[in-house]
Amino acid sequence: MKELCVYRDEFYQVLTQNFVPFWERRSPDPVYGGFLCGFERDGSLFFEDKSVWQQGRSLWMFSKLYREFGGKREWLEIAQSGYDFINAHCFDEKGHMYFKVTRDGRPLINRRYYYSEAFAIMGYAEFYLACGREEVKRRALALFEKMYHYYTTPGCFVPKVDPKTRNNQGHSIVMIMLNVCQHMRRIDSDPLYDKTIAECIDKICNSFVKEDEEALLETVGADGERLDSPEGRLINPGHSLETAWFLMEEAIYRRDFWLMEKAVLISTWSLKRGWDQEEGGIFYFQDVEKKPVLSLEWDMKLLWPHCEGMIAMLYAYWYTGEKTYMEWFEKIREYAFAHFSDPEYPEWYGHLHRDGTPVSRIKGSDWKGPYHNVRAFMLITQILDQIIKGEEIWGR
Repeated sequence: MKELCVYRDEFYQVLTQNFVPFWERRSPDPVYGGFLCGFERDGSLFFEDKSVWQQGRSLWMFSKLYREFGGKREWLEIAQSGYDFINAHCFDEKGHMYFKVTRDGRPLINRRYYYSEAFAIMGYAEFYLACGREEVKRRALALFEKMYHYYTTPGCFVPKVDPKTRNNQGHSIVMIMLNVCQHMRRIDSDPLYDKTIAECIDKICNSFVKEDEEALLETVGADGERLDSPEGRLINPGHSLETAWFLMEEAIYRRDFWLMEKAVLISTWSLKRGWDQEEGGIFYFQDVEKKPVLSLEWDMKLLWPHCEGMIAMLYAYWYTGEKTYMEWFEKIREYAFAHFSDPEYPEWYGHLHRDGTPVSRIKGSDWKGPYHNVRAFMLITQILDQIIKGEEIWGR
């Protein structure tokens, strides 16, 4: 196993010499503002429509880079361009955010979900911390109020499944709401954030987590009951690992040992169930009873779950000091660096077949952008710095 300082330098180098330059040079749109996202392997643009998810995520990334990784003035200017594009083009007449717009900002696709709002709020919050302008904070507050209304008011959007027939609960929106509140708490003192986070933790730990099966499920019944259906048995290891480290950060914030222990357990279960013992890497989906998964892409290996897994394992190691978590970190790192990296061009592949070969060699799309990988490599670099300096996890 490598020395921690070697790991730290390795992640920092990939972040600053591979990921960030790729997006800094290609993503900012010099014509219309905002961020382009459809890139081939060599970085050439192959479609121009703009994912609204990527607008918020990229605003977050460039703002955070400016604040915590060198204060490069161009990054703040790029963030400003993204901020302006979001405000001018990414909301419909009712204030709901689009899923996709054209390059020049005309409406293209709207959806019944509000994940676009979630990523825009995170971007607004980080941009406010970078620039300090009260107008940015006001936008973050107003958009959070709208998202909170959606979250707490059934019927705002036509549901995908008729709730009169099957009123299930989904894990992903609870996970993202928890993280949105963690971002908002950094810029505003409203006790609503802590209250909502507590409710999300309760729902995750008491509805979606099934300790007898050692699993965090993606879908449960209205009262948290286990469902005997493909949806009810579904595990998304990447989401579970991402939730685990969100919970770990909350445990650190609260100095909550019980929550930290629970989050470490969730991450351990998720890797145990999600790791491909034959080919290596983390499966996209798994069935808790090992029955068939309806999603045909279940056995694909995606970059983002590996990023979430590395963060979770590093936090677990920092908390426990147990080498088994560092061994897991190295195992995931070794797979990711060997299979997702591209030795000929910057940025990494996002989607692999089960055997580790690329499904597609594109580097950017509606779904793959500078978020999970950039966030992970920033955070891993910072955590390793703290561990190397001998800092206690509870002093973070």
